[in-house]
Amino acid sequence: MEQAKFTKNDTGFTCICCGYKVEPLGYTSRDHCPKCLTSIHIDINPGDRLNSCKGLLVPVGIEKSNKKGFIIEYKCEKCGQLHRNKASEDDDFETILSVMNGTYQEILKKIKIKNNH
Repeated sequence: MEQAKFTKNDTGFTCICCGYKVEPLGYTSRDHCPKCLTSIHIDINPGDRLNSCKGLLVPVGIEKSNKKGFIIEYKCEKCGQLHRNKASEDDDFETILSVMNGTYQEILKKIKIKNNH
């Protein structure tokens, strides 16, 4: 029997990049910080938490989809793998725009200062 490709794993966490206390999403697996958009390279399939890399996934691009909304494009700082994920309803729109217009590092510094991280 084939293993499911999606495992619901919607727990809160503290973002290792900016220090924001992230609440569970409530409707799917939470996999990135809604403030700074970073994630940890922990899934092979969504929600399974089986990837041994554990590198920081940093947003490097945003794609706009008519069906799915914003798609965040990530690159792992540790292994270099590219990854894509749908933006969540509560993702910070200013941060999404900063990835799109090349000012993400400036916004990230402000987020870290605000969260004392």
